Amino acid sequence: MKPLQPGLEQLKRASLYRSRRVVSGLTGPEQQVDGRRMLLFCSNDYLGLAGHPRVIEALQRGAAEQGAGSGSAHLVSGHSSAHHVLEEELAAFTGRPRALLFSTGYMANLGVLGALLGKGDTVHQDRLNHASLIDGGLLSGARLRRFPHGGLPVLEKRLQRPRQGEAMVAVDGVFSMDGDLADLPALAALCRREGAWLLVDDAHGIGVLGEQGGGSLQQFGLSLTDVPILMGTLGKALGTSGAFVAGSEALIETLIQRARSYIFTTALSPALAAATRASLRLAQQEGWRRQRLRELVQRFRTGAAQLGLPLLNSQTPIQPIVAGTAERAQAWSRQLEQEGILVTAIRPPTVPDGSARLRVTLSAAHTDAQLERLLDALSRLSLEGAA
Repeated sequence: MKPLQPGLEQLKRASLYRSRRVVSGLTGPEQQVDGRRMLLFCSNDYLGLAGHPRVIEALQRGAAEQGAGSGSAHLVSGHSSAHHVLEEELAAFTGRPRALLFSTGYMANLGVLGALLGKGDTVHQDRLNHASLIDGGLLSGARLRRFPHGGLPVLEKRLQRPRQGEAMVAVDGVFSMDGDLADLPALAALCRREGAWLLVDDAHGIGVLGEQGGGSLQQFGLSLTDVPILMGTLGKALGTSGAFVAGSEALIETLIQRARSYIFTTALSPALAAATRASLRLAQQEGWRRQRLRELVQRFRTGAAQLGLPLLNSQTPIQPIVAGTAERAQAWSRQLEQEGILVTAIRPPTVPDGSARLRVTLSAAHTDAQLERLLDALSRLSLEGAA
């Protein structure tokens, strides 16, 4: 049996070791982290809904009415009325005939790719796709081909080659570590022309982009015909947890029959489904939250540019500051932590070698004073040698 400790020591020497923190208190911009009050700029709670009183009340009421857990898989006895109504509301929200709940976004992507693809098929993926899409492609048995980030000419040439099986293109709508958007109109046109499925993982777009928060597809005005498969998560802008896939009647029925990560797992809590219904209504009704996010993004980018910080080209709440090395990213994170601000260092293999970074994320719940405090702390970082 191979000893494990040497591998752990090697990760520590390379500044790639990961540690958990214990967070307590109501989810929001300020929480207790390892017993210390900290200002957080690393959460995906983009709309500030995770701690909203109406969402919490709906969770409590849902637990009182239908219990804390579902008790079983959806296809046994775990598909509650709360799940069913939420699926109907998510379908209406995304403008699609049906939606299907999954326990996590990871499981949703594994389920879709495994249900629709197999040996003899090909899945084409952007190199910066989320790990769940990559793993789903590998586990499906299909041939996995990765193209350069945003590399449509390369993808087009590959799709035009003769093939026997199915072809699918899978991309993030908003790339989780860079914050930029996929060119979905061009991808949709290419996939239609070449007869390929298009799967969009819009985990970081749902609730944030689009006039009503419909995500990347709403932002670009794309329909079910343009993007047959949409995956969205509930644990980011919507503030709860879980995920869904939205698409045609035939797609959802196929997933119910064939998606192993749906069939063989316990359904998420019906109380969480009730809470998500409340957060979904807030996301749709309170457009000021998205407007507030846009204002914060522009204020942050203006302030960061004045400081000479190496930002990537993102107009979303994900604002990466590229350090280059894992050691430098970790040092920056520790310096901010000493000032009471938590911004985690993102290091390989989450991002490519040489592109370690601070991943600053903004929330509609952040105040102007909190943003100024962050910028003030960032002004004291040493940028020498940064990417």
